[in-house]
Amino acid sequence: MVVMENNTTHGPVIRTVGLTRHFTRGKQTIEAVRGLDLEVAAGELVAFLGPNGAGKSTTLRMLTTLIAPTSGSATVAGHDVVRERAAVRRSIGYVGQGNAAGHQFRGRDEIMCQARAHGLSRSDARRRTDELLEAFDLAEHADRPVAQLSGGQRRRLDVAIGLVQEPPILFLDEPSTGLDPQNRVNLQEQVRRLNADLGTTIVLTTHYLEEADALAGRVIVIDHGEVIADDSAAALKSALGDLVALSFASPDAAVAAAARADRVPGAQVVVDGARVELRAAHGRDTAPGLVTDLAAAGTPVTRIEVVGPTLDDVFLNLTGRSLRENQSTTTEGAAA
Repeated sequence: MVVMENNTTHGPVIRTVGLTRHFTRGKQTIEAVRGLDLEVAAGELVAFLGPNGAGKSTTLRMLTTLIAPTSGSATVAGHDVVRERAAVRRSIGYVGQGNAAGHQFRGRDEIMCQARAHGLSRSDARRRTDELLEAFDLAEHADRPVAQLSGGQRRRLDVAIGLVQEPPILFLDEPSTGLDPQNRVNLQEQVRRLNADLGTTIVLTTHYLEEADALAGRVIVIDHGEVIADDSAAALKSALGDLVALSFASPDAAVAAAARADRVPGAQVVVDGARVELRAAHGRDTAPGLVTDLAAAGTPVTRIEVVGPTLDDVFLNLTGRSLRENQSTTTEGAAA
């Protein structure tokens, strides 16, 4: 068994101060990450959420020592990512966006090779390989060439390889990309187990709203290389408030109703024809009283719909753009 270096007894296991990365393309300078200040405590499960090209992957590449920052600093497991690259790498697991295993090799052999590279004896490497194959439901496929595995099986193999040395910190870059819904759910369950049962600190990037919402205890929203929100998914959504949509018999009734709805503390009110949309904290609780008030004022509601906020609503409120739209209109390349 490999004895891991761990300087995480005191303070955060990940810390960045002014972390910045620029890329140059021709005569153009691209600011992929801009002055990122971040602290992650041991045992946290943190999701970096943002559109393609926001800087999520670039941040992970700096934290895992694959690329150096342009400026600023970062420590992982107490080690500087520039001056102590080897020590950082001994303390982490990393699963990138591409497949880690050679397509013509057997999955079992790939895990074994990684285990041996991390210093495990042949018997320990064999035991660890069997553990991971079983944990990720790959035992019956272990002796097939990687090229013959399904996309979900390959992705689970990637995660297994990243966990060979039982790292206290695991980085996952878009772990669910390309997976079908069933395999995505299965992989998410594995991530939860690692965090809950083993106490592994996990930082993952994703542009799947549902994945960030379901998995992470903490969501960091990144746009144009900057952090624009950092809190639990529940807190981010609660701060935005519920959307209450009210329909009326005529546009004139809607205008009159909007004037009364404006009295709701902190409400954002929009009129669209014979429809009024009101977003407010605890809007679900406010709606019944508002409907009663409007009926008493002579503008009865003909239809009501209450919708809880999503992380896409949070992003739209912060940036004026939909995160889902950005997913389909941008691509994350070298400066992602």
